[in-house]
Amino acid sequence: MIKIYVVDTNILLQAPYAIESFEDNSVVLPMVVLEELDHFKKAEGEIGANARRVIRYLEQLRQKGDLLKGVPLENGGCLRVEKNFVNVRLPEDLSDEVADNRILRVCLGLSEANVEQVILVTKDLLLRIKAQILGLCAEDFTTDQVLEHENQYSGRCELYVPEEAFKTFKKKGVPVDQVYMLDAGGESYVPKLEENQFVILRADQSDRKTQLGRVENGVIRKLEYRKSSPYGISPRNAGQYFLQEALMQPAEKAPLVIVKGMAGTSKTFYSLAVGLEKLLNHPTGEYRRILICRPNAQFDDDIGFLPGDEQEKISPLMRPVIDNLEQLIDSSEEERYQDEEELKGKVDEIFARKIIQAEALNYIRGRSIVKTYLIIDEAQNTTPDQIKGIITRAGKDTKIILLGDPNQIDRPFLDERTNGLSYASEHMKGSSLCWQITMAAEECERSSLALEAVRRL
Repeated sequence: MIKIYVVDTNILLQAPYAIESFEDNSVVLPMVVLEELDHFKKAEGEIGANARRVIRYLEQLRQKGDLLKGVPLENGGCLRVEKNFVNVRLPEDLSDEVADNRILRVCLGLSEANVEQVILVTKDLLLRIKAQILGLCAEDFTTDQVLEHENQYSGRCELYVPEEAFKTFKKKGVPVDQVYMLDAGGESYVPKLEENQFVILRADQSDRKTQLGRVENGVIRKLEYRKSSPYGISPRNAGQYFLQEALMQPAEKAPLVIVKGMAGTSKTFYSLAVGLEKLLNHPTGEYRRILICRPNAQFDDDIGFLPGDEQEKISPLMRPVIDNLEQLIDSSEEERYQDEEELKGKVDEIFARKIIQAEALNYIRGRSIVKTYLIIDEAQNTTPDQIKGIITRAGKDTKIILLGDPNQIDRPFLDERTNGLSYASEHMKGSSLCWQITMAAEECERSSLALEAVRRL
């Protein structure tokens, strides 16, 4: 049965392609949505760009027909703008001046006038609650949603391998059809493994014997960089060995690295260490610079109102990066903070020499980034559209590292299933060009207190 989807403004501002995502059903935009798009079209950053993109798309449809009567869409559905139902009565405590309530009025009017099911699509939780109170059906935009966090791809697993194959692993590797897992009933089965998936191998005759490997062309092979110490940093756990392997690989082989994990699991720290190793300690010529972006809930909206030039505006957002640099530049914990001015000078010199550069996320749009070690920190605060824009900016010899924790989202209308980090992780799973690792909670190395908090809170 054909359905009528009434689309809220926040859907279009986050996913400007949403209108084309409702198959052969009818899509209705209340007049107030057009007014809100007009309000946002001059906004800075992603919101303004998406508003303008939707407006241009609506103009293309307007040229094909009457938007008030409905214009066919390429997917078989149709789109129309609804300006009627001004006489539909709302409960007295819902003001006519509130945009959300005007959308609810359109939904009520359509429900009374049509036999088709009317569904309000919005990311506003309170609007969905108000819709339910009025007896209306409301839901989130699910096209960009991925699996629940606990079911998302982690990029790692533990497997058993026969003792003989375990002994020859370092020389020959192990074919993926020779390893197995145990189900809840204790029965063995051969799991489906993705390309570049990291593996902890356990000898089936001695559970204490383990090896670390990675899936490559149907064979689990040993790690190439397991003995490396980038910028003097050595791995302390299996997750960090996997992380080091992904980061140390050249951009030609591993142009995209996705790292998920809780705070304190050394995601940013290790990424910077490998970048500094390749640019300073043992210059390989792979990259011209390290470029860091750290989006958050205010990045696109408020940066224009901060004082100073671009670097001064984004410097407060780079403070976590500077904290990590301080630890990397002076590895001696006893002497590191004895001379704060000297330490600050060392960090400032790295930025002054443009070894590390920081940029606002919205300045990446439209660029082709070449021969760059690009770190996107806190990537869980990007939208799927933003993350697609970032990855498609990668030019020749550029390596992109996406870092973040899907459980720590600060941006409105994003959650663990709709953020750009999780979206990229699920959609790039299995690509030979993408290496992924999710750090385990017990791999927190920040401090004993941080680890205890991860376990208890």
